Amino acid sequence: MFAVIRTGGKQYRVVANDLIRIEKLTADKGATVAFDEVLAIGDADSSTLGAPTVAGASVTGEVVAQTRNDTVIIFKKRRRKNYRRKNGHRQPVTMVRITEIAGPGGKRVSAKDAAPKAKKVSKKKAAASADAAAAQE
Repeated sequence: MFAVIRTGGKQYRVVANDLIRIEKLTADKGATVAFDEVLAIGDADSSTLGAPTVAGASVTGEVVAQTRNDTVIIFKKRRRKNYRRKNGHRQPVTMVRITEIAGPGGKRVSAKDAAPKAKKVSKKKAAASADAAAAQE
């Protein structure tokens, strides 16, 4: 399931367990944040567009870090006037991991449900499959 949310004047397409970089929020690391401005929500079969938002839908996330973007260089120059100005800017941002998407009908998808299950393979089986692949070549 995916959702399109609006925060900080921008729109983001998110799915459960995504890590997004958004405009700075006033929340500490580890805090839970809720995004109520859900513009669209959907899955592989169907989607719902809001007018302007989807009623009853929400997206929940956890603040991972408060950081800053890479430096953007601002350079001004007037040719033949000996005028040069160099300035830099680092925009403060918040890293948020999406933990849950709740649809209007009470349908919820959490990060635990969306994450694919990793199969545990022992070292012996991994070595045996690598040897078998080498033998076929």
